[in-house]
Amino acid sequence: MKQLLMGNEAFAHAALEAGVNVVAGYPGTPSSELVETVAKLHGAGAARDVHVEWSTNEKAALEMLAGASYCGARVLFTCKQVGLNVASDALMSLNYVGVGGGCVLFVADDPGPISSQTEQDTRRFGAFAKVPVLDPATPEQGFAMMQAAFDLSERYHTPVIVRPTTRICHASTFFDVAEETHGRSLPEGGFQKDPKWVIFPKRAYEGHGEINRRLGQIAWEYAHDPVLSQFNEMFEGGGEAAAAEGPAQQAALAEACVAPDASDASTVPEAPAVGIVAGGVSVAYAREALGLLEAQAAAAGMTVPRYRFLAVGTPYPFPVETAAAFAEGLADVIVFEELDSVLEEDMLKLAGSRQLPLRVHGRLTAEANDRGENTTENIAARLGRFFDRTRAALPIPPHEDRGASTCSNQSSLSEKTGSEVYPIFSESAESACEEAPPSSRCSSEAEGTGSLAALAARTIGANALGYDGPLPVRPPVLCAGCPHRGSFYAVKQALKGREAVLCGDIGCYTLGNAQPLDAVDTCLCMGAGITMAQGFAVAEPHKKSVAFVGDSTFFASALTGIANAVYNGHDVTFAILDNATTAMTGSQPHPGTGVTLMGEKRRPIVIEEVLRGLGVQHIGFANPHSLEMSVAAARAAIDFEGPAVVIFRAPCIQLKKPAEPVRINAEACTGCKKCITSIGCPGIGFDEARRDPASRERGQAFVDGSLCDGCALCVQVCPFGAIEGAVGFGGAVAVEPARYAPNPEPFQTGEIPVVLADEANDFQETEWRCKPDEALGEALGATRGSWEEGGAR
Repeated sequence: MKQLLMGNEAFAHAALEAGVNVVAGYPGTPSSELVETVAKLHGAGAARDVHVEWSTNEKAALEMLAGASYCGARVLFTCKQVGLNVASDALMSLNYVGVGGGCVLFVADDPGPISSQTEQDTRRFGAFAKVPVLDPATPEQGFAMMQAAFDLSERYHTPVIVRPTTRICHASTFFDVAEETHGRSLPEGGFQKDPKWVIFPKRAYEGHGEINRRLGQIAWEYAHDPVLSQFNEMFEGGGEAAAAEGPAQQAALAEACVAPDASDASTVPEAPAVGIVAGGVSVAYAREALGLLEAQAAAAGMTVPRYRFLAVGTPYPFPVETAAAFAEGLADVIVFEELDSVLEEDMLKLAGSRQLPLRVHGRLTAEANDRGENTTENIAARLGRFFDRTRAALPIPPHEDRGASTCSNQSSLSEKTGSEVYPIFSESAESACEEAPPSSRCSSEAEGTGSLAALAARTIGANALGYDGPLPVRPPVLCAGCPHRGSFYAVKQALKGREAVLCGDIGCYTLGNAQPLDAVDTCLCMGAGITMAQGFAVAEPHKKSVAFVGDSTFFASALTGIANAVYNGHDVTFAILDNATTAMTGSQPHPGTGVTLMGEKRRPIVIEEVLRGLGVQHIGFANPHSLEMSVAAARAAIDFEGPAVVIFRAPCIQLKKPAEPVRINAEACTGCKKCITSIGCPGIGFDEARRDPASRERGQAFVDGSLCDGCALCVQVCPFGAIEGAVGFGGAVAVEPARYAPNPEPFQTGEIPVVLADEANDFQETEWRCKPDEALGEALGATRGSWEEGGAR
């Protein structure tokens, strides 16, 4: 069955067709759609005999999958690149112990970065952990790699990483996929007890030897196994014969990667002296750049030098034999890759170990981007310069030659500084990340009438395809009606007159750092705000430390930090932003929702119960859409000495129906802009040309009804009552903040709370049963339907 699928969707189908039994991960762009696709297919009955789940975090996911793998199940782990950091403790040991059923780690890297806090390269992590890595150049190749990875994992009892980047994950194309899949039958007997599963030092020593031996065998397979060697494609192009074919034929040749017929002696071209190595999506960029450059050169009566191209889809362990065959007879090679100089360094090692007269160019020589994504235009410009210099036998400019050649007569490494050996680490390498190399950096000797660099700049470079005009300012902002906006504003109001440090975290609420909220001073990694706030409290006790954390991050990585605060008595305030979803990555469920991907609904893990179990003595609640309530709750938590929590609880706007938009009373609006400069809601604009009695020449605010969610936070902020609408979510009114009052005996058991579903808004609430003489507000500070009454749930 042929379907148009996103890369991640196709990878899910590939894993299912490979007989995967268990799939688990933690949401993170650009990887999330894989797990969601498996869940969707399972729910539709198309994917049978498979278990799929969102785990609490990446470490929990990989450890759960390790257990299933020991039983012989094929397992698939998913995360984004920074998620592998969380799972690394398990991964390092798992590789030493080994796996049973095939264990594939789908780790999506994010060059740019587009939606991540780092640009770390998982190929480096693979080498560090000594785990094989496959790096697809296209979604189609990734589909094939996913199936091959399971076989490779089982053949050598090793985890295998499949590392697509954002453009591969989110590209779409057509795939032939099975209409129904079944998980592979588990081996008879299941888990077999064996001392090898217990990682004592002796077992680790033995395992390390096994790892080293199998890496050599896998590198050999990368070069010779028909399934794996297809991922390291080599071809030749360019030259006079290619130019004679014309632009259309040349573009098609590059696209199809077809080499000339070597059986016809009259058409056998000269041997190439230059080579191009690319990995991952840079393979596609480089091929397209070559096709464009060759087509433009043919049209201009010019030729592109003969070249040899190597696409490396198996970067670790490096396919040495394939690379050696590629390098034979070459004098210069340029490498394009994202994100680190992994292939470039391996080519340098190859040249050194085999004493090849080969100069390697790339990131380390400032001839390729030192960070971020590659593009077709950028690579075309760099290839033009590379071809010009190598064809004219020009010397590489001094700042690009240091450390690039294994046969250089330059001074020894011991006589050079670090920035001289690797220009990428010096200021001179700044221009390596530019979209197209500036013409001033090109040799005047090479830029004559036959310059490919000049041709690329004129026809396919940034000068031809770029836009030099001013771009509109489009900073990322919280959605109109987002409950986090009220939470941030309330905390800032409660802190007025006090010095404070506000620690943020990973999620939508990182956007609290933007003006005018300016409520996030730090953001490091998931859960770090909770513990960083404690460090600030120790180093600067005269300042109040506040940490914001979302509900999904609370379960993923905040619990140990909160336990640390209670154990060590740190005077910090934790603001937990509970919007009942993992909003930033696509509204996935988490333990606090009770919703699972297998279709079962379980009792949600209640945040305040967890906090009480950890020993937090002050737990307050507020509806962030009710400003007075929220400020009072935040102030009470901030004034408490020791660890204290305020839970701001309101659903993400994606989980509920919008309320009636608010309105501006034109006769009352003075044009003071407080509604804009205080909360920064994108649903409020300002018309400078508007003239009314109250605003006079200042202009007036207006509400964009297509964006306004009706939360009415602005109604409560306006000092002149010029904004009209229902106050707060569901008509919430200002009341005293609620407090959590649990049983005084921590080990006394009581009745289990009943989970209720608010079908109108698809948001869960918790009803607490109380003793006959105990008020419901005393038990939790919440009642069913309390959104309408203004209390916490």
